[in-house]
Amino acid sequence: MNHYPLWKNVLIFGAIFVLAFYALPNLYGEDPVVQVSHESGTTPPQLHEQISKLLDDGGVPYRHIEINRKLGQGLLVRFQHASEQLQARDLLDQQLSRDYIVALNTATAMPEWLHQIRATPINLGLDLKGGVYFLLAVDREAIYQRELDNYRNTIRTDLRATQIAYQQVSVFNKKLIIEIDNPQDRAAVRNFIMRQFPNVFTLNPDASDKQQRLELLLSSAEAKRLVGFAIQQNIITLRRRIDELGVAEPVVVRQGFDRIAVQLPGVQDTAQAKEILGATATLEFRFVLEGANADRAHATGRVPPGARLYYQRDETPVLLSRTIMLSGEHIVDAASGIDNRLGVPTVNITLDAKGSRIFSRVTAKAVGRLMGVVYIENKTESWRDQEGKIQRRTRTEEEVINIARIKEPLGQRFQITGLDSTSEARKLALLLRSGALAAPLEIAEERTVGPSLGQDNIDQGTYSIMLAFLLVILFMGLYYKVFGLFADCALLVNIVLIISFMSMIPGATLTLPGIVGIVLTVGMAVDANVLIFERIREQLRAGRSTQLAIDTGYRQALSTIADANITTLITALVLFTFGTGPIRGFAVTLSIGILCSMFTSIIGTRALVNGLYGGKKNKSLSI
Repeated sequence: MNHYPLWKNVLIFGAIFVLAFYALPNLYGEDPVVQVSHESGTTPPQLHEQISKLLDDGGVPYRHIEINRKLGQGLLVRFQHASEQLQARDLLDQQLSRDYIVALNTATAMPEWLHQIRATPINLGLDLKGGVYFLLAVDREAIYQRELDNYRNTIRTDLRATQIAYQQVSVFNKKLIIEIDNPQDRAAVRNFIMRQFPNVFTLNPDASDKQQRLELLLSSAEAKRLVGFAIQQNIITLRRRIDELGVAEPVVVRQGFDRIAVQLPGVQDTAQAKEILGATATLEFRFVLEGANADRAHATGRVPPGARLYYQRDETPVLLSRTIMLSGEHIVDAASGIDNRLGVPTVNITLDAKGSRIFSRVTAKAVGRLMGVVYIENKTESWRDQEGKIQRRTRTEEEVINIARIKEPLGQRFQITGLDSTSEARKLALLLRSGALAAPLEIAEERTVGPSLGQDNIDQGTYSIMLAFLLVILFMGLYYKVFGLFADCALLVNIVLIISFMSMIPGATLTLPGIVGIVLTVGMAVDANVLIFERIREQLRAGRSTQLAIDTGYRQALSTIADANITTLITALVLFTFGTGPIRGFAVTLSIGILCSMFTSIIGTRALVNGLYGGKKNKSLSI
């Protein structure tokens, strides 16, 4: 009685031993590092030697240089102290070419053999590591307006093709308005729209008495679908941009109906983060109308038919064709550089297959003509009104950054110039590479957590766990004697297992509420042992033998323990499903803690009790 077979003991303690290795990375802390990556996404073979020579010549001590495993490209330079890290960042930023991105970061200091078994430390949340938090709101009005504009063009074409008479199709005040020549055609237009675009439009009830016009509104289902699609596209784009910034362990998740929460641990430059996250930039290629007088159009405001008035960076007016040769949606890659002949900043553009065919065909017919490159950027401005409320608006800036004569057909790869600086070229290349946002974003909330506050949270959280752990150990040891020591061992293993699983689960992040969950688990973990030990004591008082008391105590307490833990797991599941951010972090650590405590409290302590008392004629138990 009370004896585990050898294979079961090996399985229990072997699993604990293996999992303990995955908790080890958290003991080594982090090193300050400088992260160096190339805009092209590759790592030049000479970069290691170049960085080493620059640091040696500059007198900046460093520990070693290694490949950045997280990004899969670029290098990490490790330092002993943060002051050396800052010196190295300034030196490398000045000496390396502008094709390189130099960023401050941290990296785990664990040894190489832990890397080999794919062990990683726990990802720390914003409240523990410090950084920037943004809550971005998607501009729903812009989404609806753009979609209505697209439907307007489609409906025009379809009505002409089916020879249904109409006067004009326009978009006004979030409504698609179809003007009809006579009331008899209204039913035909209405039936056509409802047949061709089912579940997309609903009739405006306020315009039911207008016989010569049809007013259409986007249906609620279509509006929800459009916002959801834009949110998903924006999340993908934002993740690409954050990867370019080199932020470790960013969090980009949907929150609510039309918002995106972005956490950038370790980032303190909010201005740079806001500029990159909210910016939308693209290019348009248009022919220059060489015979038109741009100065007269600027002075009089009369633009010739088929032309649009733009301005170059020196405020010189230029007339470009309304027809777009090629838009930025066909750009798949962009890298900044320096022109070898002129020594000016450039952006090297790569097009997709469709864009390459279009551009090659159009430019082949236009050799000798001038082409203008229009740079378009949407910027969000914010200010406080007289009542103190924050007001925001999106402003679109368009300017011609380059005019060049087409000397030969252009294909998949070409370069543009006309940028003011290498930093502007890098920014444009980054935005073109990551793609334009599917809908404009506005910053609804912004928070910055300093690294010192994050460290304070870590210290206080660690102190609370240690204090709770120490008090529980003392109580259990004094009250339940040897059995209490078994519970203490189980409690220690329980914390190790929680740390192991938090380190192993992809995407799991430890936050301050997560630490609260661990502290709560410390108290709950011994509840199961208290129930078991009290059952054993009851059996001993009833005159049962020690072996029967142990066996009965564990069996009778099992159902009570299971009921209590399952109800808590259900609560944690509800918190995780309906909660956001910190609440979900608390739910994750609480769930992991409950599952680990059931293993250690029931199976782990039973193995220890069996090892000491199992199969022996004991007159008494130290309980």
